[in-house]
Amino acid sequence: MTKVISTKSGTESQILAVGSYRPKRIVPNSEIVDRIDSSDEWIQQRTGIETRRFAGSDETVLDMATWAAEAALKKAKLAISDIDTIIVATITFPFQAPSAATAILQRLGHPKAAAFDINAACAGFSYGVAMAHDFIKSGTSKHVLVIGAEKISDFTDPNDRATAFIFADGAGAVVIGPSRDAGIGPVEWGSDADSRDAILMNPSWVDIRDNETQLTKAGGKWPNISQEGQKVFRWAVFSMSKAALKALDSAGLTVNDLDAFIPHQANIRIIETMAKEMDMPESVVIADDIRTNGNTSAASIPLAMDALLDKHPELHGKLALLIGYGAGLVYAGQVVRLPEKP
Repeated sequence: MTKVISTKSGTESQILAVGSYRPKRIVPNSEIVDRIDSSDEWIQQRTGIETRRFAGSDETVLDMATWAAEAALKKAKLAISDIDTIIVATITFPFQAPSAATAILQRLGHPKAAAFDINAACAGFSYGVAMAHDFIKSGTSKHVLVIGAEKISDFTDPNDRATAFIFADGAGAVVIGPSRDAGIGPVEWGSDADSRDAILMNPSWVDIRDNETQLTKAGGKWPNISQEGQKVFRWAVFSMSKAALKALDSAGLTVNDLDAFIPHQANIRIIETMAKEMDMPESVVIADDIRTNGNTSAASIPLAMDALLDKHPELHGKLALLIGYGAGLVYAGQVVRLPEKP
């Protein structure tokens, strides 16, 4: 008997389709190692990353997000006019206002829908999925477009031995719509704000010194992302495996009911250790997009989802556990039924 996700009564939601955009430029470790006095072997052993993609000067956050959205809409067989709400998860759209979401709507030709950005770093996509589910369940929206899009290469110091090889660019999107059966489980989310400085954009857009506010960009320097690697590793492995198990429990499921595990693509060692901590059976297919696409923050889960379905088409319509975690330190996860085959 096929297991189902357990939720409270009301209108349910499901992921109708997923789309993605990956920049054309593939960057192998060999292009990075000399500047950070490292090696391909060291990077692969430490993170699992073999290559990553960097967007060109002609590929912006808005471009990538728009292309991913178009791909998702096409698979869902919906027009942009069918979308009530658009949520964009990003930390690298370099404008406080107006939002990336409104710009994407304008580009797609539907400027009247509800639109907003969220900043939950690498957990942003799962935050967006949770909100989309609640909007549909409450009747606020019928179809929601959730996009994760990042151009982190603009915010990476190529000489930083701790981060230069980690981050990459790309965008992924899902269309979420109403469903008779539960297709998205309750969200398990939260934060460890006492450790919020473990991952930083440094210096920030605004640098406050001696009670004077100075715009960083005006000084000619863009912020770079820095992190305390070991601290983040320990938090991700041990705290996130517990959060993921809680998301399963909230959906009335166990790891034995899963078909796929799609965590944030931060580090292959984190992913493998999480799976071990959760006693995940070998039958569960685990996304490892990190190997060829690097860490794309808010874009990583939808990118990994699309890649996994391309590689394993038998997973269409099956159950997957999502878990995102990152700067803040914030996290969010839920069980979802993967979209049916287009």
